[in-house]
Amino acid sequence: MAFDSLTEKLQNVFKNLRSKGRLTEADVKEALKEIKRALLAADVNFKVVKEFIKNVQERAIGQDVMNGLNPGQMVIKIVNEELVKLMGSETTEIKLQPGSAITVIMMAGLQGAGKTTTTAKLAGKYKLKGKKPLLVACDVYRPAAIKQLQVNGEKQGVEVFAMGENHKPADIAKAAIEHAKKNGNTPVILDTAGRLHIDEDMMAELQEIKKTVEVHQTILVIDAMTGQDAVNVAKNFNDKIGIDGVIVTKLDGDTRGGAALSVKAVTGKPILYAGMGEKLSDLEQFYPERMASRILGMGDVLTLIEKAESQIDEEKAKEMSKKLKKAQFDFEDYLESMKQMKNMGGLSSIMSMLPGLGGMGMGKMKGLDDEQTAQAEKNMARMEAIIYSMTVEERRNPDVLNPSRKHRIARGAGVDISEVNRMVKQFGEMKKMMKMMGKGGKRGKFRMPF
Repeated sequence: MAFDSLTEKLQNVFKNLRSKGRLTEADVKEALKEIKRALLAADVNFKVVKEFIKNVQERAIGQDVMNGLNPGQMVIKIVNEELVKLMGSETTEIKLQPGSAITVIMMAGLQGAGKTTTTAKLAGKYKLKGKKPLLVACDVYRPAAIKQLQVNGEKQGVEVFAMGENHKPADIAKAAIEHAKKNGNTPVILDTAGRLHIDEDMMAELQEIKKTVEVHQTILVIDAMTGQDAVNVAKNFNDKIGIDGVIVTKLDGDTRGGAALSVKAVTGKPILYAGMGEKLSDLEQFYPERMASRILGMGDVLTLIEKAESQIDEEKAKEMSKKLKKAQFDFEDYLESMKQMKNMGGLSSIMSMLPGLGGMGMGKMKGLDDEQTAQAEKNMARMEAIIYSMTVEERRNPDVLNPSRKHRIARGAGVDISEVNRMVKQFGEMKKMMKMMGKGGKRGKFRMPF
């Protein structure tokens, strides 16, 4: 995740603070020096870091903190509160027009920031809320941009309005709004052209769209992987065309991620959503307090619960629960549980949101580092391959798995026979344990096969 390194460094600072019974002013200042270095290394804007450290220091060296029962914890609490304030304090929604009135949202950004995909993701969000969004292909320059929007729109079940490449974007926007009025579409989301860098033509085109149609919300898409440049892009767009909010993409990548911490302070505009993956469902509402919690390694259980609610099939979950209680589950059920986990972003994504598992990184506090977690995910993939190499009968009735069948499965999965034997044995142990628990017996020792 984007803040892995920052999270680790901050946790080291906090560990030192907690280990001291009483804090001196020198202790706090030394800790703040380390926090400052960590933020700068994460590519947070220098002026933003300077102001942040000043605010924390003023609060942390107060009498009530230094003379309190647990000054270390108080300093951590202050850092958390100031991080939340830095990112905007409150969660901000895109403002829609009241009632059935059409809301026009113009999406802007540089080429490569993931604007077209993000535009489709946003339309999907509105569809889930019961709206009838209309995607509008206003990028008439980039090869295949219109096709990309149409493909993504189809995946989301959202209508796409396009007039080809031989019309001015402002005219396409105007025609799209007329279409929306006749067909009851709202919001109308304009996917405008990006450029490799900010230029006058791009700005002029966006200004022309704004003059031709009434744009209610201008949303800028920035790429977290470009670090400090992303913040400069946001400032330029805001100065030249005016923006209402920002969506930060690629926050799931191996980046320094400072853009997310700097953009609100530099532009005064809120971060609305964060792109956390390639899938069209991977767009999360941006909650400053939850992001601060993840950065500080405190987890993000609320987002995890929301993901589970949106991705897990409730009926299947109830059915699985009944089977587990009666120890009647089979390898088909095991595949289903893996699928549900993947829908939630996989093992590493789930771990990143659990308190004490290293914030946005993996769980060093629970004995799992990045390499071990990656290995666990590889092991799960191998198990999946083994199960897919079984026949339907074998998956539903593991008792039929004799040596010749296991050898065939091992060849099909490309693994050693010992791996198949180990997985089948552990699966059997798990069923026995569940049976004992169902009868009120003692818990047996069982280690998950991954």
